[in-house]
Amino acid sequence: MNCLLSSAYWPNLHYFYYIINSEKVVIEQMDHYQKQSFRNRTQILSANGVLDLSVPVINRAPKILVKDVEISYQMPWQQNHWRALTSAYKNSPYFDFFEDDINTFYTQLFPSLLEYNRQQLLVILKLLKLKKEIQFSTNYETKIVEGSDARDLIHPKLDFRLDARVNAQLQNGYYQTFGSKFPFMPNLSILDLLFNTGLETVNYLKSPSAMRP
Repeated sequence: MNCLLSSAYWPNLHYFYYIINSEKVVIEQMDHYQKQSFRNRTQILSANGVLDLSVPVINRAPKILVKDVEISYQMPWQQNHWRALTSAYKNSPYFDFFEDDINTFYTQLFPSLLEYNRQQLLVILKLLKLKKEIQFSTNYETKIVEGSDARDLIHPKLDFRLDARVNAQLQNGYYQTFGSKFPFMPNLSILDLLFNTGLETVNYLKSPSAMRP
């Protein structure tokens, strides 16, 4: 099965459910950039609870295509994000195994937000030893004929439980670093699951049956 997704910064588990359970993945690059979306935002579990991390972008026009969005480096957000990640996950079971690969995204500059997110996706797939066909859209499709269109399903203002495909599965608990302090927090960044469960990430997200449109 194929799926169509928006670009996302360290995507959440709802997003990665579609990635892992699809043969081909198409990333939408011809849509207009939306503020307060997961295109430049991710959520992790810190010592103080769920924490939003946002990548600042350069606003050059009221309406700009995602493929044209540039990252701003006027503020030291890379340093701040990495400090937050290490503080949240340095004591997690698999942080040491993946630290170097993830740190790359906080020591190098990526002018394009789309490419930044794409490279993260490729790194996660490599770490999980998964081979997936990742493509970019060439034009904006209002409706896809074959596969799953998840572009509007995954958004900070939407409850993932509204998606019947992932409702029960993503509420299954797994070890979280601050699990003794907070109740289980579902659907965080893929980094939360990766640092806490390692390669078991795939088993957690893999659907027991093939996805259907």
